[in-house]
Amino acid sequence: MRPSPVISAFGTGVLAFGLAFSVAPGASAAAVPAEPAPDGEATTMLEALERDLGLTPLGAEELLDAQETAFEIDAEAVQAAGDAYGGSLFDAESRTLTILVTDTGAVDAVEATGAETALVSYGTEGLAEVVDDLNAADAPEGVLGWYPDVESDTVVIQVAEGASADGLIESAGVDASAVEVQETGETPQLFADIVGGEAYYMGGGRCSVGFAVTDASGADGFVTAGHCGTVGTSAESSDGSGSGVFEESVFPGNDGAFVAATSNWNATNRVEGSSSNVSGSTQAPVGSAICRSGSTTGWHCGTIEARGQTVSYPEGTVQDLTRTDVCAEPGDSGGSFISGSQAQGVTSGGSGNCSSGGTTYYQEVGPLLSSWGLSLVTG
Repeated sequence: MRPSPVISAFGTGVLAFGLAFSVAPGASAAAVPAEPAPDGEATTMLEALERDLGLTPLGAEELLDAQETAFEIDAEAVQAAGDAYGGSLFDAESRTLTILVTDTGAVDAVEATGAETALVSYGTEGLAEVVDDLNAADAPEGVLGWYPDVESDTVVIQVAEGASADGLIESAGVDASAVEVQETGETPQLFADIVGGEAYYMGGGRCSVGFAVTDASGADGFVTAGHCGTVGTSAESSDGSGSGVFEESVFPGNDGAFVAATSNWNATNRVEGSSSNVSGSTQAPVGSAICRSGSTTGWHCGTIEARGQTVSYPEGTVQDLTRTDVCAEPGDSGGSFISGSQAQGVTSGGSGNCSSGGTTYYQEVGPLLSSWGLSLVTG
C-alpha cells in the first residue's frame, strides 16, 4: 500500500528560523478565450491554473474534473494492486492515471478499475528503503537532498554543481543502479514570511495559514509550517482581530505545526480565492496538477513531481516532503497546497522565485492531522 510520511518528532526545543517576511502586523457563462490567460496576478485557483499551466478556463475546469475522477479510480486501483502496488502517476495532458506494479499478476485486476499499468522493479516501497538508507547516512557537503522518482523507478540525489554523491552512496550502502545523481544550481531555502493562504504574524515575522482544523476537543485552529514558530509562539491574524498560539511544532526532521485559536479566530473550510471549498484530503497521484496559495505571491500552480523528498536546508534537514514545480517566495511558508478541493499539504520551502520559476516542497497534511488528533474543516 502507499506509504505515508510520519511526523517523527514533536515541538519541544524546535527553533524558528529567520526567513519569515519581516513586516509590522498590521461563474457565470462566458465565451471561452482561444488563448491561455496572460501573465499577471491570479486571485483564484482557476486563474492560476490557466496562467501557470497554459490552460483556457474550460481546460482548467476539465482538468479538475478529470483529476477528481482519477482520485476515485486511484483508491480502487491501489486496493486491487495489493502488495504489488508500486506508485500512482497522473498525466495532466492526456488525463490518464497509471498504476505502477511490481508483479504482472496484478495487471488485470488494476486495469479492471479503469487505470493503466506499468511494471517497475522497486516501486514506492523499494525506493522508500533506499531513501531510508540515505537518510541514515551522513550527507557530505554539496549534497542538497534526495527523493524517490517513481516514474523512473530510481532515487534522485541532487548535488551542487561540481559536488559528488559518491561518499553518500557508499556510506549508505545502496545499489548505485537504484540512484540517479543530478547537479543543480538551486539551493533550497525556507519560505518563512482561518482561511488558507492568508497571512498571520508572529512577532516581526509573517507566514501563511495552511488549512483550518479542529482539535480533539473541537476547538478551532490551523496547520502551518513548523519553522514558522516554536511551541508557545503567539500568532495574530492579518487584521489583528484574531489570536492564537503554537501548540505543536516540529522542525527540523519534519516541517509542520498546529496553531490553536485563542480568541476571535474562527475556522472555515475555505482557501483564499479557491473555486471550491475544502472537501477532504485525498492524496493526489504524482503528476497531478496542484496549486498553492500564500500571503506573498497569492495563487500559483504546477504539478506534483515526487513524494518522500529529503531536503537539506541550511537550518536543518527535513524528510518526507513532497516536491513540486510550483513557485513560492518568503512569506508563503505554511500556506495551502490543494488539488481540486482536496487538501494536500503546507508549504515548507524551496528554491527560485515567482519571476523566474522554481521548486517548492510541502509537508503532507495527512500526517499532521493523524499525529496530533486534528480534523480538517470541510464542507
